Amino acid sequence: MDTDTIPQTDPIDASFDIVARQDRTEANVAALRSDMDEVKARVDKIGRAARPAIGGATDSAEVKGFVDGYLRRGEPNFPGAEIKSVRGTVPADGGYAVPQEIDAMIARELVETSPIRAIAQVVQTGTAGYRKLVTGGGAASGWVSEVAGRPETSTPNFREIAPPTGELYANPAASQAMLDDAAFDLESWLASEIAIEFARAEGAAFVNGSGIDQPEGFLTAPATTAQDGVRPAGTLQYIGSGDAAGFDANPDARLIDLVHTLKAGHRQGASWVMNSATLAEVRKLKTADGAFLWQPGLVDGQPDRLLGYPVVEAEDMPDVAAGEYPIAFGNFRHGYLIAERSATQILRDPFTNKPYVHFYATKRVGGTVLDGNAIKLLKIEG
Repeated sequence: MDTDTIPQTDPIDASFDIVARQDRTEANVAALRSDMDEVKARVDKIGRAARPAIGGATDSAEVKGFVDGYLRRGEPNFPGAEIKSVRGTVPADGGYAVPQEIDAMIARELVETSPIRAIAQVVQTGTAGYRKLVTGGGAASGWVSEVAGRPETSTPNFREIAPPTGELYANPAASQAMLDDAAFDLESWLASEIAIEFARAEGAAFVNGSGIDQPEGFLTAPATTAQDGVRPAGTLQYIGSGDAAGFDANPDARLIDLVHTLKAGHRQGASWVMNSATLAEVRKLKTADGAFLWQPGLVDGQPDRLLGYPVVEAEDMPDVAAGEYPIAFGNFRHGYLIAERSATQILRDPFTNKPYVHFYATKRVGGTVLDGNAIKLLKIEG
């Protein structure tokens, strides 16, 4: 073959082509890196916006304006004041709904300090009233062949549950000197003070509340010895202790009977509820062979147990005395309903108790027995 006929590549042109390709590749890589940096910046921005700002330092302009403007200095025109106003004419006179971040702090501390709230069913509402429709029994069912007709089933019976509601309030106070101190963590202090007062008041109402301008406590509900399926809706079942002064000679048998009055479906997630004085008595109880009924938690943070079920201490439960119901056992998430308006409202009051500034906090809270079959009681009687 004549080599003179084969086209020859100019080495200078080839080197220019390689350099051009490298330049294009580097430009493409730089463009991809720029796009990735932009996407990462957007994701970080979304994450910062979605992350709640909780604690002493906060990036939320609304929270900072509410705390530094309204709570510390009483200024009504802080960022978000228009939408947070409780009263439209003169917002500062009616108070404000606290920002979501601070409300979340209050709610979290309430769950930790309010024993019944921690185990009951809690629903958030946007209005003062709440209604729940429940059925007294499922629709009838049956078996048929593949091609057989389906007979009409009976209609289930429905009933409406409306938890009695009242306005829960707390009124913590701080000196103006404390508020002027920039190092004073006002958000955490206020959330803690409100949660403690709310927990104290609602703890009593969820157990013994009258249902008049306050929740109806589960011990206020009517109680009878009738079994499930026989009692009227909303009525609880109790068994006697066997001794009018306390527990009889076989307390383990009574407590076992109480456990098994609860249907198996409710026993999953059930717990005991009693106050510390009753708990002291229960911890001394033994079986016939001398074994303690009480079982301490084996792991740190794990609840102590009685007959295999966790024990919740509620100081508003009555002591062991004739005619009282000192012990409750049940699945309170199925058995007791708490309905509350989600927003806590605060009115700053620097005038009533000078030189202290009071923070009058209110919240609408209701409660009632949801399913009478899910809570059982032990009554002290012979």
